[in-house]
Amino acid sequence: MTARPVSVPNPQPVAAGPRPRPRRSTLTALVLTLRPEQWTKNLLIFAGVVFSGRLRELAAVGTAVEAFVVFCALSGVVYIFNDLVDRKADQQHPLKCMRPLACGELAPVVAMSAGAVLTAAALGAAWFISPVFLLVSAVYLVLLSLYSAALKHVVIVDVLVIAAGFVLRAVAGAVALDVPISHWLLICTTLLALFLALSKRRHELTLLGTDAVGHRRSLEDYSPYLLDQMIAVVTASTLVAYTLYTTDVVTVARLGTNQLGLTIPFVLYGIFRYLYLVHQRRGGGSPANLLITDRPLLACVALWALSVVLILYFPHG
Repeated sequence: MTARPVSVPNPQPVAAGPRPRPRRSTLTALVLTLRPEQWTKNLLIFAGVVFSGRLRELAAVGTAVEAFVVFCALSGVVYIFNDLVDRKADQQHPLKCMRPLACGELAPVVAMSAGAVLTAAALGAAWFISPVFLLVSAVYLVLLSLYSAALKHVVIVDVLVIAAGFVLRAVAGAVALDVPISHWLLICTTLLALFLALSKRRHELTLLGTDAVGHRRSLEDYSPYLLDQMIAVVTASTLVAYTLYTTDVVTVARLGTNQLGLTIPFVLYGIFRYLYLVHQRRGGGSPANLLITDRPLLACVALWALSVVLILYFPHG
């Protein structure tokens, strides 16, 4: 006898590719839009309390922490505004398309409402710290908002504005405590911020390739060669400026130590490590993420900060 064939229903086709990512809650999407991982940039606020010799004063440290929280809130407002402006362009970006506003997880009206509340709270808290701190905070907010709206599309001006944002953080930390801040420290901050901003532009240009112009108009006027030339100039200038700062007789007299030059090797390694990550690992898109994820770089920054504190507050000889 011949066995009768068994009828088997046709299997349903299985969709190829990764399964869709679960939708995040509105609160989670809002927190991600504030980008708390980027708040490490605001640690520059503490330069004022550290280099003014007031790290042992609880009141001064408390004021610096309050200033840090204010700038974290203001940074979040800027990121909200930036993502609202760039929502369409971010949808075409291979990485930024996952941002909550770009992928539709966060409604624009919710983002705008949260931004308004944060702005009012941050500027109100800034007023209680000091009127001058409020002024610096307002300038930071306006300048970075202008950057998000238009200035980031203007070649060279874009990276200068980013550098100005870092300088305003350092200035804010000083005015919050009403202490002077060295012009050398402002110069070093400016140059280091330019180094990071130019490296970020290079990463965007190499990552996006021919689609770079569609994401950011200023990238049309940049090229990897031009950015490498700029980075080389800024790298050398940063190292020279920091060396002059740590060995300057005025710095020695004001800080009461001539040993700050011992921290120069950490700065050398940190910059060279960052260049390695940019050129060999194609990093540099997010300096904050690199700092958190690259252990050698994180260790270098931590050792630099520790050595500065030990030299300034526990002098030897």
